Amino acid sequence: MTPSLRRKLEALVERREELERLLSDPGVIGDVGRFRKFSREFAQLEPVANALAAEQQAKQDLAAAEAMRGDPELRELAEEEIAAAGARLEQLDAELLSHLIPKDPRDEGDIYLEVRAGTGGDEAAIFAGDLFRMYARYAERQGWRVEVESGSPGEHGGFKEVIARVEGRGAYSRLKFESGTHRVQRVPETESQGRIHTSAATVAIIPVEAEGEPIEINPADLKVDTFRSSGAGGQHVNKTESAIRITHVPSGIVVESQTERSQHANRDKAMKRLGAMLAEAQEAKAAAAQAQTRKLQVGSGDRSQRIRTYNFPQGRITDHRVEGLTLYDLPNIIQGDLDTLIGRLQHEHQADELARLTASA
Repeated sequence: MTPSLRRKLEALVERREELERLLSDPGVIGDVGRFRKFSREFAQLEPVANALAAEQQAKQDLAAAEAMRGDPELRELAEEEIAAAGARLEQLDAELLSHLIPKDPRDEGDIYLEVRAGTGGDEAAIFAGDLFRMYARYAERQGWRVEVESGSPGEHGGFKEVIARVEGRGAYSRLKFESGTHRVQRVPETESQGRIHTSAATVAIIPVEAEGEPIEINPADLKVDTFRSSGAGGQHVNKTESAIRITHVPSGIVVESQTERSQHANRDKAMKRLGAMLAEAQEAKAAAAQAQTRKLQVGSGDRSQRIRTYNFPQGRITDHRVEGLTLYDLPNIIQGDLDTLIGRLQHEHQADELARLTASA
């Protein structure tokens, strides 16, 4: 580890000590907002302090083992302990470097999940439905809450478009690499010749705006339309124009909400999603300008990039952004068992960030 990176780690520990003093300050204790903010930051820095303490202990163990080398009776034991301490120091070095990777403040937050059928007609809509159920089942495994905000069913199943809000700690950090075009290769149920068809669906993962940091939206930029709901809700949906469609004229972004029984509630939901989409568009523009070489292109806003292929005849799933990332576990993955796939993508992202960090040090 370079001296400059070491100094950055020491600065983080100094900040943790400062936060420890602030959290015992009566003025901070009495301010709920500041106390919560400082507590969250303190908790984030705790692993850094623990890793540095473990590194110091490993260095002491190494020094003690090297001191035993001079004793013939203890030399073999000393060599074993030196090897163990050296391996431990290498592990801790990588762990400490990972703590220097800039944290995305949106990682722990909720998301909007948007899945849309692409090329392939009815089969694309069916595939979009399969993808949505895959993510919904994964969310259920994580203990997250999924609420569908709007949906347009396909004529033969699935969805032409479905938009849901996913609420749960770490939702964005786990699913942020899913944005892009997903391609499927399989024999449709309606195919009498047994031919494999290729179709596609697009996925967008949009982080919900962080509390206290709303994006400013000029009311003059909005076009608001009302219409009758067409989803669940009993007879009410056909009697009142409670559904809301909001168009942000400068960007062309359109959001709808029709799941609530009141126009006011639907408008509130639609405005929240519009704010998230505008914030994500700003973040995507900045990320695309600064990260031309990133394989995973988080926040690039490029929904046209083909990121993954699901080959049902071979039971194979391939992520095209990472060399060698092919898993022959498609039946389980499509049922929501995404941990292995997501773990590989997160590891690749961390490796890219570490390479950039050490190159710039």
